[in-house]
Amino acid sequence: MSESIIRIAQEKKYLEIRTVNFRSYADDKHKTTDDRPFGGGPGMVLKVEPIVKAVEEIKKEFPQAKCIALSPQGQPFQQAQAVEWKQEEDIILLCGRYEGFDERIFDILKPIEVSIGDYVLTGGEIPAMVIIESITRLIPGVLGCEESFKEDSFADGLLDHPQYTRPPEFRGLAVPEVLLSGDHQKIKDWRRDKSLEKTKLKRQDLFDKQRESNE
Repeated sequence: MSESIIRIAQEKKYLEIRTVNFRSYADDKHKTTDDRPFGGGPGMVLKVEPIVKAVEEIKKEFPQAKCIALSPQGQPFQQAQAVEWKQEEDIILLCGRYEGFDERIFDILKPIEVSIGDYVLTGGEIPAMVIIESITRLIPGVLGCEESFKEDSFADGLLDHPQYTRPPEFRGLAVPEVLLSGDHQKIKDWRRDKSLEKTKLKRQDLFDKQRESNE
């Protein structure tokens, strides 16, 4: 959180990140935040009391904060959510650990459950960082070039078109002539065609969704 775009965003006061340790809201002398699951089974489960108390305390200062829980059972996080959540003034990200959250956390706090992919991580900290960065780069003024995020992959539901830079030729591989032509309309058309072509080749699911939306 102290590198690159995230660091710059914080320095420019576009973003403020606070971390809260669940342990600060545990009542016992050992500051316990996890326990064995009822019914048996491996691993540990995050306890309901410290997490609910932590969020309730945060909401005293930020009552309108959107609460998001990083969980493998959540909906897949996508660019559209980053665009939507960019509008939020305050966001609370709940990072899971071990075997997950006590289910009553969801019953009481009713967070939006989000997953960054169908695989297992030790905790929700890295997924939280993914969400923070994807939202931060959309905030006006954060990126040096405002057009950058508008042309990213997924910005219009498709993968990005191929990109080239100097030299114009390397080991017999030349940059497509259209990109050197100076004809902006031809370049725009070429990029759109290549974006569709790449998406169809590499992400048929996105291509089909885009085609359906245009019908």
